[in-house]
Amino acid sequence: MNKKADIGLIGLAVMGENLVLNMESKGYTVAVFNRTVDKVDAFVNGRGKGKNFIGAHSLQELVESLERPRKVMMLVKAGKPVDDFIEQLIPLLEPGDIIIDGGNSHFPDTIRRTKYVESKGLLYIGTGVSGGEEGALKGPSMMPGGSPEAWPHVKEIFQAVAAKVDGGVPCCDWVGENGAGHFVKMVHNGIEYGDMQIINEAYHLMKELLGMDAFEQHEVFKRWNSGVLDSYLIEITTDIMAYKDEDGSPLVEKILDTAGQKGTGKWTAVTALDLGIPLTLIGESVFSRCLSAQKDLRVKASEVISGKKSGFKGDKQQFVNDLEKALYGAKIISYAQGYDLMMEAAKEYDWNLNYGGIALMWRGGCIIRSRFLGDIKKAFDNNPLLENLLLDDFFKGAVLSAEESWRRVCATALQNGIPVPALTSALCYFDGFRSARLPANLLQAQRDYFGAHQYERVDKARGEFFHTDWTGRGGNTASTTYDV
Repeated sequence: MNKKADIGLIGLAVMGENLVLNMESKGYTVAVFNRTVDKVDAFVNGRGKGKNFIGAHSLQELVESLERPRKVMMLVKAGKPVDDFIEQLIPLLEPGDIIIDGGNSHFPDTIRRTKYVESKGLLYIGTGVSGGEEGALKGPSMMPGGSPEAWPHVKEIFQAVAAKVDGGVPCCDWVGENGAGHFVKMVHNGIEYGDMQIINEAYHLMKELLGMDAFEQHEVFKRWNSGVLDSYLIEITTDIMAYKDEDGSPLVEKILDTAGQKGTGKWTAVTALDLGIPLTLIGESVFSRCLSAQKDLRVKASEVISGKKSGFKGDKQQFVNDLEKALYGAKIISYAQGYDLMMEAAKEYDWNLNYGGIALMWRGGCIIRSRFLGDIKKAFDNNPLLENLLLDDFFKGAVLSAEESWRRVCATALQNGIPVPALTSALCYFDGFRSARLPANLLQAQRDYFGAHQYERVDKARGEFFHTDWTGRGGNTASTTYDV
């Protein structure tokens, strides 16, 4: 009798191919299916030749080739294709079988799908998978959530294929119920947007303000990658700056300055707005991509609007050193805001998130892997009830030590007309976060003046609201207080 497969996968694009090759290399037999069936044969007879793969030409064949409880993983485009495959799979599966979505699905969809699939007697997992093509092949970061009963059945496979840190600890563990896994992956991607934007702002400053070419910047990024900024994104930026086009010039300077996006950064920012969390750096990073996409309009504006021209006269090496500290400070803010969002979502959706464990999952395999994720884990190990990373002694000290350099960088950029929206918004968040009193008292007075929205008083107990007839013509009727 032919051996049955340990797991099945739908979707043989690059991520799918690489992930199943990873699974097979760890000793698992994998059944594979693709909507374009020719791809199944091409893979089994190509990259998968001679390996433990079972090619299926239909979903029925795929399901029949699996050990019970059957585990079917989808790596298909987010949205309707996921729902379509779920509908096709449900009649073919039996109670206790598991459907897994490994794509970039929006977490509300995963909440909905988990409830729906469970209502059919099946189990569901929505897992974030980070690391790109190379990560899928060599070891990604995986963030699974969904039906808790499903986790014991997939834990061994997921942790075997995941990246490893600290002598073999897998960058994969159970995140939480229903949409928790995809939520954490969404926040990961939002932080990724922020990291990329502050790196791009550093590049822009070195190029436009200091007049450094890409090859000079390569040496700077290389040095930064051996210090506190050690991370995957700094590492690949180092490589990009050194890459030459056919004529020997830096290829990066020939790439059109319009950034694309798949939407996960936008989801993160919108969710932060919905939950009332000040995710300023990531929000600015999303808007910066939107502004970059208005290329034609920007070119027109550059021809008719004359602004401040850069003219740096200071110590270039000192500015580069300051820039390193500014990036470090802003990077900490990005993670602090991301964790703030996860904490609020845990309250909203009744998830029990392991914040130190999430940092561990991000230490290897994923796009935002970096040196200080170990420090985040230590922070939550020291205080599991930590309310914000900036209240941890290590991160508080790190930001304070970066502060002076960070302010110099932002001030110099603004004085020379070079946009640094992420670096400045992160600094403004830091200043706002450490302020015991902000000018929102005036804002509340304005709201009460035009809308009778009421206010609280500093000399009265919290929760007691007041309304003033500011003009003498408004009467005593007040609006109901509420927060959006």
